Amino acid sequence: MSELNLPILDLSLLDQGPEAASRFRDELRAATHDVGFFYLTGTGVTPELEERLLQAAHDFFALPEAEKLAIENVTSPHFRGYTRVGGERTQGRVDWREQIDIGPERDAIVETDGPGYNRLVGPNLWPAAQPELRDVVTEWHDHLTGIARKLLRAWALALGAEEQYFDSHFGDPQTLIKIVRYPGKDDPTPQQGVGAHKDSGVLTLLWVEPGKGGLQVERDGEWVDAPPVPGAFVVNIGELLEYATQGYLTATNHRVISPTFPDERISVPFFFNPALDARLPIIELPAELAAEARGVSQDPTNPIHATYGENALKSRLRAHPDVAERWHPDLVAARTAS
Repeated sequence: MSELNLPILDLSLLDQGPEAASRFRDELRAATHDVGFFYLTGTGVTPELEERLLQAAHDFFALPEAEKLAIENVTSPHFRGYTRVGGERTQGRVDWREQIDIGPERDAIVETDGPGYNRLVGPNLWPAAQPELRDVVTEWHDHLTGIARKLLRAWALALGAEEQYFDSHFGDPQTLIKIVRYPGKDDPTPQQGVGAHKDSGVLTLLWVEPGKGGLQVERDGEWVDAPPVPGAFVVNIGELLEYATQGYLTATNHRVISPTFPDERISVPFFFNPALDARLPIIELPAELAAEARGVSQDPTNPIHATYGENALKSRLRAHPDVAERWHPDLVAARTAS
């Protein structure tokens, strides 16, 4: 373990010969079995691209309020666009952040008799005053998709499966990029930037503005800081990967504490998940790994669904009750009844 409380892994080891690649896979398996979180270096993301993304984020949040509210997510049945400060909830409590949510650019599915998660499919909302945002987000998305696929192939081999195991079961990935600003708070006690939670999908790559703390990870019942490391992503797995390994890999609670005014914090999580209708089958682990599987965490108020779309829809409806009530009252009623 590093002095930073989380392991640091170097993705470039996968390209340095069989011995180095094997070492990386061992480290990857250990990190996500023991912690569920790690830092990832050697990704090939350039400082120039990071700087462009950060500048685009600052430019977006500096737009006049009317420009941001023109693409507010309550106007999108697909939960896309801008969320004002206090517009999202975790565990029923308000998160102190503003953000823009960007998913795969697709036409909406018009039939109404399909699964509820089909309503997550649709176009993004982009700010008219900032056309360059779409360009840098697209470049960021394409680069991180490559990193995610490389990680999943390494995981497959580390878990005793074929290298293409996840590729063959993912379908067309359902990605999500959030560009988030945590404004400073002047309260004397720490405030909830985002509350404690586990991610609902497979894999998250988090980029954090250099020098900005606030992320905390739960380890052995205690909250530990996970400050940004220059040139590194913070990587964690979600509930679906815990499910697919029956608890050999672990999805871990994490949260963000708001900065103190006048400071602020920009972060950009990238969620890489299967197609909405994909079901990740349970991986047949080698006997020595299966013996260490802990079973899937059970929370009666937050069940894990095998179909990714059900997990994603559950999270969206809970996080954005205003969008859910405006566009999907039938889904809200069905979940209340169950």
